[in-house]
Amino acid sequence: MQLEIMPRKKRLPAGRAPLLLLLCQLVRALDVPLDSKLLEDLVQPPTITQQSPKDYIIDPRENIVIQCEAKGKPPPSFSWTRNGTHFDIEKDPLVTMKPGSGTLTINIMSEGKAETYEGVYQCTARNERGAAISNNIVVRPSRSPLWTKEKLEPITLRNGQSLILPCRPPLGLPPPIIFWMDNSFQRLPQSERVSQGLNGDLYFSNVLPEDTREDYICYARFNHTQTIQQKQPISVKVISVDELNDTIAANLNDSEFYSAKSNRERPPTFLTPEGNASHKEELRGNVLSLECIAEGLPTPIIYWIKEDGTLPINRTFYKNFKKTLQIIQVSEADSGNYQCIAKNPLGAIYHTISVTVKAAPYWIMAPQNLVLSPGEDGRLICRANGNPKPRISWLSNGVPIEIAPDDPSRNIDGDTIIFSNVQERSSAVYQCNASNEYGYLLANAFVNVLAEPPRILTSANTLYQVITDRPALLDCAFFGSPLPTVEWFKGAKGSALREDIYVLHENGTLEIPVAQKDSTGTYTCVARNKLGMAKNEVQLEIKDATRIIKQPEYAVVQRGGTVSFECKVKHDHTLIPTITWLKDSGELPNDGRFTVDKDHLVVADVWDDDGGTYTCVANTTLDNVSASAVLSVVAPTPTPAPTYDVPNPPFDLELTDQLDKSVQLSWTPGNDNNSPITKFIIEYEDAMHESGLWHHQTEVSGMQTTAQLKLSPYVNYSFRVMAVNSLGRSLPSEASEQYLTKAAEPDTNPTAVEGLGSEPDNLVITWKPLNGFESNGPGLQYKVSWRQKDGDDEWTSVVVANVSKYIVSGTPTFVPYLIKVQALNDVGFAPEPAVVMGHSGEDLPMVAPGNVRVNVVNSTLAEVHWDPVPLKSIRGHLQGYRIYYWKAQSSSKRNRRHIEKKILTFQGSKTHGMLPGLEPFSHYTLNVRVVNGKGEGPASPDRVFNTPEGVPSAPSSLKIVNPTLDSLTLEWDPPSRPNGILTEYTLKYQPINSTHELGPLVDLKIPANKTRWTLKNLNFSTRYKFYFYAQTAAGSGSQITEEAVTNVDEAMASRQVDIATQGWFIGLMCAVALLILILLIVCFIRRNKGGKYPVKEKEDAHADPEIQPMKEDDGTFGEYSDAEDHKPLKKGSRTPSDRTVKKEDSDDSLVDYGEGVNGQFNEDGSFIGQYSGKKEKEPAEGNESSEAPSPVNAMNSFV
Repeated sequence: MQLEIMPRKKRLPAGRAPLLLLLCQLVRALDVPLDSKLLEDLVQPPTITQQSPKDYIIDPRENIVIQCEAKGKPPPSFSWTRNGTHFDIEKDPLVTMKPGSGTLTINIMSEGKAETYEGVYQCTARNERGAAISNNIVVRPSRSPLWTKEKLEPITLRNGQSLILPCRPPLGLPPPIIFWMDNSFQRLPQSERVSQGLNGDLYFSNVLPEDTREDYICYARFNHTQTIQQKQPISVKVISVDELNDTIAANLNDSEFYSAKSNRERPPTFLTPEGNASHKEELRGNVLSLECIAEGLPTPIIYWIKEDGTLPINRTFYKNFKKTLQIIQVSEADSGNYQCIAKNPLGAIYHTISVTVKAAPYWIMAPQNLVLSPGEDGRLICRANGNPKPRISWLSNGVPIEIAPDDPSRNIDGDTIIFSNVQERSSAVYQCNASNEYGYLLANAFVNVLAEPPRILTSANTLYQVITDRPALLDCAFFGSPLPTVEWFKGAKGSALREDIYVLHENGTLEIPVAQKDSTGTYTCVARNKLGMAKNEVQLEIKDATRIIKQPEYAVVQRGGTVSFECKVKHDHTLIPTITWLKDSGELPNDGRFTVDKDHLVVADVWDDDGGTYTCVANTTLDNVSASAVLSVVAPTPTPAPTYDVPNPPFDLELTDQLDKSVQLSWTPGNDNNSPITKFIIEYEDAMHESGLWHHQTEVSGMQTTAQLKLSPYVNYSFRVMAVNSLGRSLPSEASEQYLTKAAEPDTNPTAVEGLGSEPDNLVITWKPLNGFESNGPGLQYKVSWRQKDGDDEWTSVVVANVSKYIVSGTPTFVPYLIKVQALNDVGFAPEPAVVMGHSGEDLPMVAPGNVRVNVVNSTLAEVHWDPVPLKSIRGHLQGYRIYYWKAQSSSKRNRRHIEKKILTFQGSKTHGMLPGLEPFSHYTLNVRVVNGKGEGPASPDRVFNTPEGVPSAPSSLKIVNPTLDSLTLEWDPPSRPNGILTEYTLKYQPINSTHELGPLVDLKIPANKTRWTLKNLNFSTRYKFYFYAQTAAGSGSQITEEAVTNVDEAMASRQVDIATQGWFIGLMCAVALLILILLIVCFIRRNKGGKYPVKEKEDAHADPEIQPMKEDDGTFGEYSDAEDHKPLKKGSRTPSDRTVKKEDSDDSLVDYGEGVNGQFNEDGSFIGQYSGKKEKEPAEGNESSEAPSPVNAMNSFV
């Protein structure tokens, strides 16, 4: 049993925080409660509480103090080793050990030298339960050596040349800080042209005459000893080209003179580092500093890029005029190639720095103390990471575990020690050492085997008083080994309280979520384990809440008048309330005009300054309530109409009471411009993370001029205030001074945590990272933890940089995992994160659906059923089932070609689906597959089915050939989609006279094997309309129509021509034409009076046999409009020039029924345009004159 007495993960109201904090202090996972009574007889192994740093650099001028503090019961004794051997303190008079402690003091100020005590020290704290050891403390005295004497020659160079002034400071411990100054101790100015390198040297990209001076001095400051050493001054003289030429003119020929142009322009070259590439190695967590300094004319500008990625935001800084790139809190993700680029107008050069980030060991899971009872099991886990991977070794009581005394209850498994059936002799302190070439980690963790009966640490008969309808928390802090179970009872003979009404916390606290009057009474806490039992009684009293039953009311009073506010309070009779009046959240003025009498506040002789908000506050020892009212003071006489506007901005912003997480902001309101300010809006700017962006902070009443603002850690705050009245919002005030809050551990953890696998053997954990404002401090990282949901494995954790994804490899396929991601920074960890569930990667399903069945519904629809695939065989999230089906061949055997497979997907766990759009009289094959997030599983065995016959499509074409005086020959192509076995063709035809009236309909059946038919005994020179369609056993298909004219009798035509040339015939025609004109005028007049041209009777008599006109009384079309009456045929009935009609793909479209572009409706819904049946193709222009030459037809038109 591991003794961990912790509260459940449950957020408690602020009022419960002190009690919860007390419980956490009393009982912690790493410690036995340090109650004074408990410690009198409770043993505990040693624990190191304080020690000196691993690398301990001392001041040789002061005494050496090496710290080592520990606690334990009984108190531990201390011993030391130096350089691996026992350090006998008693034999060295200069060394003393602090009583009750292991801290050493070496008195070197009186005598002795610090170098004598240089070495590696280690402290051991020991008692009867074990021994804890400190880190190896390397003690070294600081050193600040002098510069070696050297003679420095003056430097003379031409204007524009590059220059490096070396510093080369003496080696010190720790290394010194380098800076350049002159003889007056003034720092030398630096710029893009002149700067100090990381090695301390001073670099000039090009020199100018003003660089001439004799006091370039390099200083080295040794902070540990507070000393500064200086190098000999360096003299530099810069001369111009003209001066140089004048100096050498007397001794050199013309060829030796210098050109001014050559010193003014040249492309960049690197002064440091050398070459085109270099390598840099840095340790994780350190600051990575990369440097490039170039010379050239004009002065080069330096740029930085990362070749295989982007520079990390919020961790990248540029120093020394961008010549130095710094990345703080460097991690393994920062390894890669970094390139610096030096540019000036004459060119650019590049240098690549290959960066490798190594890592000293760091904890993933440090071992934790164990408190066990005899016979129980437990384990110590020690997990660390680093680059290279650290080696884990164990020690027991400071001795390598391989040579430590054997313990049968102990079993070592790599980074874990497993204890089973422990006994009291198993108590010990274990040390875990994780080390690689860059450092080590050492952690102590004890195993303390205790057999203790329960003890209750809460004081007996504690009285708790709670207001009704509020939570009540009754404390029962306890200890025992084995861990006791805790029960609560109410009253002397009550039964154990159940968790359906009460909340029983793991730390023993009883919570009553909503306390009522009947909750009053005595409560008993009982703690039991196998060694005994302990109990304690506490008292709970429930009080009535304090209420204001008569609140003060808004008042308007004239200047000089009197006003009274009333505030009546009702309270619990055992509580004594205190009534306090406030004005504008502050005390009442110390003025005799203000009087408070029991329930009333009276203000006499009211002034303008008395206006504001008056608040009545009723306080008791358990609660408080308040109510407010506003007093407005008006002038006794009318005043000129004021000018109203938004308020003027507040001013004089001031920050006071500056704490870590709060600050008080005060301001002076601007003029309200005759409209009272109702509220103030406060905004803040974070200059560190989002400079220039203002966010809403809070709002306060228009009566307030101060606000207590809650702050977040590690934010550089500025505030501004805006005033609001009924007319709007003022302009913002000037920004306040900046206030930088201290860093703290993150308050929140990443959101949107998900776990999804991208491959069958991995788990990709993603999350939404915290933004800079939420980080609460530098060094933001994430601790990613995972374990299988249904397994007994411990959590596996890894700490990653500020990224949003981590991939776990080697996982089993599609297994549920519990995942959590916790934020941390340099200060500490965020609260324990919520646990979410994810799944490792999916793989393709292994099994096909079984028992596939097909039920044909009709000729175009079939229903498919199948048995579901077992969930374990799906190996992923079930997306649904997918049916592949295809038409193998026609049932009539006429078409054996294969077509492309069709796919239908049915979402979810459905086990049946419909296949629409099938072709009639066809042979189909299908199979079913299950689909998950990875893809499809194997196909089920193919199932075949046939669809029944359907009605055929229209014949593919219809042509009329070889017209004679009394016969016409029809030729056609069979339907493109017979949808079954054709049984016969049906041909219907009827004559059309010159007035477009239809004659009797003839119906003719034609065998299915025919594609040609001749009609005989027809009338000469007569137009016929034909309707032609095919049939199967399922019924008649769509029809195709055509029109044709038999030949004209030439003799008759000749007689008609002779008659037409006679004068009497011409006169008769003119008379008929005049009569028709008169009739048309009469019809036009009647039509304008609402009448319609009656052609319905003709339509009824000569209707299309397939389509009849519809009646008005049933909502159908009635009479025609006369707009189309004189057309020879309905639009679409003309025969094309080749006399062939091709049927369109759709036989049933809306266009066919008059709803195309040619169909129109009057406002009353009546149809405009010529009525027709199904629409046919446009007629060819050549057919419109087929009747014009015939005088007979002309005669017929007048009948």
